[in-house]
Amino acid sequence: MLIVGNSIISDDIKDRHFCCNIEKCCGMCCVEGDFGAPITKEEKRIIKNLLPQLLPHLPQKAQKIIKEKNFFTLDDEGNLVTQIIDGKDCVFAFKSPENYTYCIFQKFYLEKKIDFIKPISCHLYPIRVSQYDEMTALNYHNWQVCQSAVEEGKKKNIHVYENCKDALIRRFGQQWYDELLQQTRL
Repeated sequence: MLIVGNSIISDDIKDRHFCCNIEKCCGMCCVEGDFGAPITKEEKRIIKNLLPQLLPHLPQKAQKIIKEKNFFTLDDEGNLVTQIIDGKDCVFAFKSPENYTYCIFQKFYLEKKIDFIKPISCHLYPIRVSQYDEMTALNYHNWQVCQSAVEEGKKKNIHVYENCKDALIRRFGQQWYDELLQQTRL
C-alpha cells in the first residue's frame, strides 16, 4: 500500500500491468456492467449543458432513454450514474463502423468540439476511487473484460498508474502524481 497525500493506493496500481487495447476488447467497458458510469454532481451539470450538442449523435435508443428518463439515475447505493440501454450499454456509448464501442464525450473531445473528455470514473478506469471521510482509497478493478489490456500492459511494461497518468493528474494534480512516482520507485 502507498500513501500519497490523503490517498491510500493499493499495491496493485503500482505492481499490475495495464494498457487499454480497444482493438482486442472493442470497448466492452462501455457495455458491460450492472450500472452506468459513476458521475459527480459537477459532471452531471457539465453533461446537462453538453446534451443539446451530443444528443443528435447518439443512437436512437439512447436518445429515447435520455428524453424519457434523463441521462442519469441512482445506483443501489444512491450514487449518480449514467443510464444504460437494455441493462448494458452506457447511453453515451456508440458503435464505430469497425464495431468498436466508443464514448461520445471522448469523440467530441478529440475532435476539439468540447473540453470535457469523459466522466472521471471512466478516465481513471481500471482504478476505482472510494471516499472515506478525509481519506481517498484507490483500488485496481480486475475485470475479465480487460484481460487484453493486462496482456498488452505486460508486453509493453506499462503499469496501471502509468496507463492512468493523465486521469490521475486530472483528478489529483501533478504534484500528487509526482509524489506517487517517487513512491513507486522506492
